[in-house]
Amino acid sequence: MTAARDLVISDLRERIAALEGEGNRKVGSLPFGVPRIDAVLPGNGLAFGALHEFAGGGSGTVDGSAAALFAAGVAARTRGPIVWCLTRPDLFFPALAQVGLKASQVTFVESDKEDDVAANMEEALSYGGLGAVVGEMVRLPMVTSRRLQLVAERTGTMALVVRRWRRQTEANDFGQPTAATTRWRVSVMPSEDLPVPGIGRARWFLELLRSRAGECAEFCVGACDDQGRIDISARFADGQDKAGRSRYSG
Repeated sequence: MTAARDLVISDLRERIAALEGEGNRKVGSLPFGVPRIDAVLPGNGLAFGALHEFAGGGSGTVDGSAAALFAAGVAARTRGPIVWCLTRPDLFFPALAQVGLKASQVTFVESDKEDDVAANMEEALSYGGLGAVVGEMVRLPMVTSRRLQLVAERTGTMALVVRRWRRQTEANDFGQPTAATTRWRVSVMPSEDLPVPGIGRARWFLELLRSRAGECAEFCVGACDDQGRIDISARFADGQDKAGRSRYSG
């Protein structure tokens, strides 16, 4: 009973703090600059002061890496330093730089336990002067996600959680509800052909699985460029993307 009581009290304190800081928090959203995507998001973009969740379309490392790069591209377009919390120092930084996230922007915080990742995210979000706080987690319990959402609301900092699986069975946890304002699933598609032989821009299949006060949607996009921007894939820009949707919705 004591643990349950402490949890309730802690949640109430967070709610009160969020209400007290309502007038000072940063508001607005970060648009993708892609009208078809921004149109389905409340505020025409990803809300500041909110938790957003990203996962790969399958249990493999390729889709998981794409989800991390998508989140990195979002973080790169915010204003202010970025804090990235993790337990495994296995990020390939040239790939992050390729999607617009520069070394000078990021401070990495490594932990031994995943619970510490959430605590570090909460501490960084509480600071209030950052562009975004990114955290890599296998599991995102409702209580944890709610705390991150409330702290993000209070300070106006964007919170980005990247769900990275170590084994296939862990991917099932993504079906559990969280307090995230938006929830995205990213799957890798064949690269888009460019005029230069042997080179093609990476493409992703994005599924917006949850959007609070908004709509769910699916998009075939060109992966983030060196400014962190995506675009609607030219191959599907005419709107005839139903075949692609069914093929990559796995």
